[in-house]
Amino acid sequence: MTAVDDRPATPAQSPRRRPHALLALLRNSWRQLTSMRTALVLLFLLAIAAIPGSVLPQRGVNPEDVRDFYTANPQLAPVLDRIGAFEAFSSVWFSAIYLLLFTSLIGCITPRLRDHVRAMRARPPAVPKRLERLPQHAVVPAPAGGAAAVAETLRRRRWRVAVRGDEISAEKGYLKETGNLIFHSAMVLLLVGVALGSWYGWHGNRLLVSGPDGVFCNTRQQYAEAKLGPRVGDDLPRFCMQLDEFEAEFLPSGQPSHFNAKVTVDEDGGAPRAAEFSVNSPLRLDGANVYLLGHGYVPLIRYTDRFGNTQTSTVPFLTTGDMGLTSEGLAAFPDANVDPATGERNADLQMAFSGLYLPTAPQEPPFTRSEYPTEENPLLGLIAYRGNLGLDGGIPGSVYQLDQRQIRNGRLTEVGSKDLRKGESWTLDDGTTVEFVGTERYIVLSVRHDPGTMLLLASSVGLVLGLMGSLFVRRRRIFVRVLPAGSGPSGSEPSVAGLPGAAPPDGGSPTGGSSLVEVAGLPRTEHPGFAAEFSQLVAAIGDDRRTGEAIDPDERAGAREGAE
Repeated sequence: MTAVDDRPATPAQSPRRRPHALLALLRNSWRQLTSMRTALVLLFLLAIAAIPGSVLPQRGVNPEDVRDFYTANPQLAPVLDRIGAFEAFSSVWFSAIYLLLFTSLIGCITPRLRDHVRAMRARPPAVPKRLERLPQHAVVPAPAGGAAAVAETLRRRRWRVAVRGDEISAEKGYLKETGNLIFHSAMVLLLVGVALGSWYGWHGNRLLVSGPDGVFCNTRQQYAEAKLGPRVGDDLPRFCMQLDEFEAEFLPSGQPSHFNAKVTVDEDGGAPRAAEFSVNSPLRLDGANVYLLGHGYVPLIRYTDRFGNTQTSTVPFLTTGDMGLTSEGLAAFPDANVDPATGERNADLQMAFSGLYLPTAPQEPPFTRSEYPTEENPLLGLIAYRGNLGLDGGIPGSVYQLDQRQIRNGRLTEVGSKDLRKGESWTLDDGTTVEFVGTERYIVLSVRHDPGTMLLLASSVGLVLGLMGSLFVRRRRIFVRVLPAGSGPSGSEPSVAGLPGAAPPDGGSPTGGSSLVEVAGLPRTEHPGFAAEFSQLVAAIGDDRRTGEAIDPDERAGAREGAE
């Protein structure tokens, strides 16, 4: 009789549903974006994208240099301007790399942080069955306290310990992953700080002349150059400042040794107060910091026109960059020679004096360069020009130098030159006079507000600490099994000091009837010094059995390197 199999047939599995193509593409793209490899590539691209901002002039920093670049490179400059090379750090391509890097770091850090917290909260893994297969292995006599004594020895050495009966698992080196996370989190914080400074920060530079006539109030119009973030309005912190005194000390070689500016500050309509600041010690105000960048001289040039009207120029002369503070500047008098009877001004009788000021002039000509930055032998060289200065055309120009176009087209004519010392005067061909009255001091200020400064400081500290933890800390594990008397490691022959099958000469128990401790170690990453650390740890476990006794080094744990 034939038996019939009445078992029901296995139902056919339903076909696996294919994921939506768009969702699969988005998921794979997110995985690629948040991978560590992508983050490194984006960081490298960000460094490359910052090169144009360092090599080429930037319109927000120095628009004059951008205009000069246009003049020198008329074919190349428009092409670079179209791709945003003169505004590199606010360009679309730089912002795209910046945002992608920011997103990639966050997406990379979040799952790693979650896994790291779980790993730190979890107990060390259980002891493997075959400890002798691990890279480091040794067997020593068990201490008097057994597993509890071994666990206490490990805890004293700051190991995370888990005791499971006669087996002890220990881990160490979680600071490595913690350092990695701190490092990458600090990079995110760095990007946030830079973004805050770019959006909500502002800065401006100005020359501040000493005296009550040179008072500066913090408005955008009073800055020689200023840059405000896109989130910053025109309502800047309210304060006014007057330079009372400037102290400068120099070495005999001309090198500066000490700068200090004494000012009177009036914050938001409050009572004026005296304050001081220097190069490395800025003035901290409510909502802004004032930095001292440089200093120079203001030659006071008094001009008396043909009608007896007197005007005094207090325009600063800019230093040429040499150690002696040689300075160049311009004293312009566009309102000179106005007929008092009619009130009419002849534009062709405007006066200007291009000057070179030497705080310490040489004893013999040529007088082209100052020998020392303080006023030991002051000398002012003037070149007089008469004509139309070109200021009535409404075209922006510099107050520190003449418009050379007016000289080239003949509207401005040189009428003479002369070197003057303090108190000396010069009578021109039309009877007008110019006098070198004296000098005042001026300082170069940089007023700044950056809300991301503290974040940048914290991120810098985090980067250093995280990098140190990531480079110098190693993950490693230790496993210990307490064996009863008469048994060998992992079921093998009894052994002492890691020598399987070794027996005492008298043929007795290898440990005199005591228990054994089998110890094994595993470095999670490449760690050349782990063998020495393992030997010290095994020796410490053996020392707990005979505290205070001299132990022969040959009787310590016979740690072996390499897997069997």
